Amino acid sequence: MAETVITSAANPEIKAIRALATKKGRQQQNAFVSEGLRHVVEAARAGWAIRRLIVADRQAPSPAMEEARRACREAGGRVITVSADLMSRIAKRDNAQSVIAVIEQKTSPLSLVVAEPGALWVALESVRDPGNLGSVMRSADAFGAKGVMLIGNTVDPFSVEAVRATMGAIVNVPLVRCDEREFLDWRASWPGRVVGTHLAGPHRPDGLRSETPTVLLMGNEQAGLPPEMARACDTLVRIPMRPGADSLNLAAATAIMLHGLAGGAGDLE
Repeated sequence: MAETVITSAANPEIKAIRALATKKGRQQQNAFVSEGLRHVVEAARAGWAIRRLIVADRQAPSPAMEEARRACREAGGRVITVSADLMSRIAKRDNAQSVIAVIEQKTSPLSLVVAEPGALWVALESVRDPGNLGSVMRSADAFGAKGVMLIGNTVDPFSVEAVRATMGAIVNVPLVRCDEREFLDWRASWPGRVVGTHLAGPHRPDGLRSETPTVLLMGNEQAGLPPEMARACDTLVRIPMRPGADSLNLAAATAIMLHGLAGGAGDLE
């Protein structure tokens, strides 16, 4: 199949791709943008449907590039060639990647969260910062978490900022979306434990590893866990800090908790 060459930013297809920078555009198209050849190939291998593959005309041939093209076509998508200047306009930044993909969104229901021995999930309540969310997803991937649960009014995980912050981890970490009441109703029948962070927590983040299926519940960047969510936890943990030190970034706090709960995802040589 011949590739499509587009030279104008006014082309309707380019406009549709650029609209994915907005939440409305992503919702209407049920798609998001991923940048970089390596991340596109990883998405294809993980079973994500590539609707469009946009390739800068300067991109050199390679086995990975051919794999990305083949995955796009097999998913029924189209390969589009553009100039480097137009690619920068699509990405809305200078020195843009030479490969960008439009990928179909994918989320899972709460029923996906199964209480397997040793299973670890991260649950985020009303997180507002896309960089924080992306970094948490990156840590969840690194520490072998089964997925991330997004509770309540959490920022869009498919925003450009969040996807960039995941560094490709978004295709490896299943996403579950629910509101607060759905989560609390689900939690009532969850046979494992729920571990949350709280300023009044009596426990430290070390010594928490267990084969018991675990949900790590983290609160909003400013407010932390609301009382009803804190009461839903079996264990509340406070990360010890120097007196007078500012609070930790949510992504950093989550990474510390994940290390305490899971350690490394694999053995070091």
